[in-house]
Amino acid sequence: MEKTTTQATVATIGIDLAKRVFQIHGIDSSGKVVIRRAVKRREVVAFAARLPACLIGMEACATAHHWARELARLGHEVKLIPPAYVKAYVRRQKNDTADAAAICEAVTRPAMRFVPVKSAEQQGVLMLHRVRELLVGQRTALINALRGHLAEFGVVAPQGARHVAELVAVIADAGDARLPDIARGALAPLVAQMQRLEVEISHLDRRLLAWHRADATSRRLATIPGIGPVTASAIVASVTDPSMFNSGREFAAFFGLVPRQSSSGGKERLGRISKMGDRYIRKLLVVGATAVLRYAKKDSSPSQAWAKALLQRKPFKVAAVALANKTARIAWAVLARGEAYQAGKASAVAPEAA
Repeated sequence: MEKTTTQATVATIGIDLAKRVFQIHGIDSSGKVVIRRAVKRREVVAFAARLPACLIGMEACATAHHWARELARLGHEVKLIPPAYVKAYVRRQKNDTADAAAICEAVTRPAMRFVPVKSAEQQGVLMLHRVRELLVGQRTALINALRGHLAEFGVVAPQGARHVAELVAVIADAGDARLPDIARGALAPLVAQMQRLEVEISHLDRRLLAWHRADATSRRLATIPGIGPVTASAIVASVTDPSMFNSGREFAAFFGLVPRQSSSGGKERLGRISKMGDRYIRKLLVVGATAVLRYAKKDSSPSQAWAKALLQRKPFKVAAVALANKTARIAWAVLARGEAYQAGKASAVAPEAA
C-alpha cells in the first residue's frame, strides 16, 4: 500500500548520499511527506526506477555526479545543490534524516543555485588534474627532503626545481667526500622515487595537452594571457554551462577571486578575497597572472597596460590576484560568447576588475 501511494503522489525527493545507506525524503505536490526511509546503496537505482518522473535533489559532494547521471537515465530531473546552501534548511539537530529533508526543501526554492551535472568525460579530465596535482605535491616533498638532508652535510643548491639536478649529481658521485656512503645509500631511494614521479607527471602532461588540443573551447581559453593548456582544460572540465553565471564577476566569485564583503548601512567594506569555490583553478589563475606580470615590463601590447599601471600602485602579489580576477572575467566572456580572446575588448573589463 505504501509503495502504491508513493508512486502515485511523490513529486520531489531529497537524497542524502552516503557510502552504504542513503536517506530519502519525498513529498507530494502539496508538500506533504510521503517518503521517509533509508535505502541501501545497491537498491537506489531499483527504488528510483519504481517512481514516476520527479524532481530529485542531492548535495554536490562525492559521487553526486555519478548518481545524477544514473537517476537522469531513468527520466528524473536531478539537481545538485552546493552543501553550504543546504545548511540553512537543516532544522536543529543534524543527522541523515534531517539532511535529506533539508535537501528536499532546498531543491524547490526558486532562487536556489545549482551545480550542473558533469559528464563522465569531464570528470575524467578533472581526475587527470587531481592525480597530476597529487604527484607534483609528492615530488615537491621529495625535493624538500633532499634539500634538508643534504644541507646537514653542507651541500646546498639554488632555489627552484631546475637546480635539483645538482643535488642528484652529488648523491650519484661516489667520490664526493662531502657525503658519507651510508647517507648516500639512504638518499638513493628518494632520488629514484622522484625520477619515477617525473616520468608519470610528464605522461599526464602529454595526456592533458592532447585533450586540450582536441577541444575547441579549451583552445579558445588558451588565447588569453595567463591561461595555458592546464588551466584551460581545468576550466572547461569544471564549468559545464557558462550561462549559469550572469556576469564575469559571478564567474570570478565562483573561484573565490572577488573581495569579501562586510557592508552595512549603505557603507561598502571590502576585505581580502573570499577564497571560496574551486581552490585548484584559483591557484592556476594566480600562478598564470604572476607569470604575466613578470613579463609585463617587456611587453608593450595594449593588453599589458592595465597590468603595468596596477604594478605602479599595488604590491606585486596583490596585483597578481587582481589580474587573476580580471583573467577569470575575460575567460567567462570567451566561454559565453564562443569567441577567441581579443586584446582590444579586454580594456572594458579592467575598471570593473580593479
